[in-house]
Amino acid sequence: MDVDEVLRQGDQVLVAVVEVAGALIIFAGAVWAAVRFLVEGLRHRTAAVFTPIRLSLGRFLTLGLEFQLAADILRTAVSPTFDQIGQLAAIATIRTALNYFLGREIGQEQRQVGEEARRS
Repeated sequence: MDVDEVLRQGDQVLVAVVEVAGALIIFAGAVWAAVRFLVEGLRHRTAAVFTPIRLSLGRFLTLGLEFQLAADILRTAVSPTFDQIGQLAAIATIRTALNYFLGREIGQEQRQVGEEARRS
């Protein structure tokens, strides 16, 4: 086995670990939000109770997407082809846009929650 092959196999393992971590973060956030939604939804039947749940889910999604992007970067770290670089650019653009808009929405929701708390 030559050094290039060892690097490729090691890279594949690292990519898989980071992808699984991202998927687990997203899954954990979805389960956590669903449980909170059910518990809080049964206790308080107002729309205001769901905003913090959405904010938390958005944070999990943002973090999970960052891990997925990291896995894509790792995938192309060892001797990438031009096709892989193009795919990475497209994926990175899409995931960065998703993260940007998620972050913007989280910020807006946090400001709204803060304003509502000051009024109360």
